[in-house]
Amino acid sequence: MDKASLIDNFERKGVILTTEEKELILASFQTVHVKKKDYLLKAGEVCDFEAFVIQGCFKKYCLDDKGDEHIIHFSIEDWWISDLESYNNGLPSRTSIQALEDSEILFITKEVKEALYDQVSGLERIYRRMTQQECAALQRRIINKLSMNATEEYEYFCNRYPSLLKRLTNIQIASYLGISQEFLSKIRSKKKM
Repeated sequence: MDKASLIDNFERKGVILTTEEKELILASFQTVHVKKKDYLLKAGEVCDFEAFVIQGCFKKYCLDDKGDEHIIHFSIEDWWISDLESYNNGLPSRTSIQALEDSEILFITKEVKEALYDQVSGLERIYRRMTQQECAALQRRIINKLSMNATEEYEYFCNRYPSLLKRLTNIQIASYLGISQEFLSKIRSKKKM
């Protein structure tokens, strides 16, 4: 993947960009290399960016009172990562974003993006559609959590995100599903039978 994949991602949202708009957008994003285990955001910081993943994998997570990690979201190639609550409201983030692999992202600050809205007519529509897609995904995740048992949720995860299975540890998958690593092992053992 390269910077052109960002334009492809935008145009899949149904907005055709002119050559000048494409150049302006690409010039507004910084290419950033992130080492495995490095953070884009730590809980308590205000998130003032959005990032498009060119290569690599990230997790967004929070810690509970006991210090246990709860993974909210993974982002891989052609996906976005940010903390929308912090970004939109200027509040300290309750989540952290960490690289699970050496990664490359396209990074845009809120200030630069806001200025870009004035220069690229369809950009607000693109971001509105992205936000709607993220809300739908979060709603789907909540409904699955409420209506599925752990085995069904694991099977859904496997079917929906097969490429992630090879990239994540059992601990990370269990954290995302909200179950213990031991219980995940039991589910996997039953599935092999």
